[in-house]
Amino acid sequence: MIFKARAVAKSETIRVRARIRLLTQQEGGRSRPALGGHSYRPNHDFSLRTGEMCMGFIELPAGQDLAPGESIEIVLELMAWPELRPVIHPGRVWRILEGPKAVGSGEILEVLA
Repeated sequence: MIFKARAVAKSETIRVRARIRLLTQQEGGRSRPALGGHSYRPNHDFSLRTGEMCMGFIELPAGQDLAPGESIEIVLELMAWPELRPVIHPGRVWRILEGPKAVGSGEILEVLA
């Protein structure tokens, strides 16, 4: 399977409050934490189309790392194509990927914009 991210316009950004969890290395996830104070931009797979994902910006506060196995509630921006908007709703769960590797999961708690 070939994985690809779509290029989208900034006007198609969707802001959500979500619970993010990184998989542990034993679960096949990351070996290192996502560092606070830096922009973490993995792909987000909502499984609408085989191999098509959107990019999302996870901005962790400075000094607040997210280690494998940990969860955090955070506001994030999804750069999404128009067909994705109808399936973005509270309770929706998706996979977080780095390339083809699943490194975490997310659950939408609230759609902000």
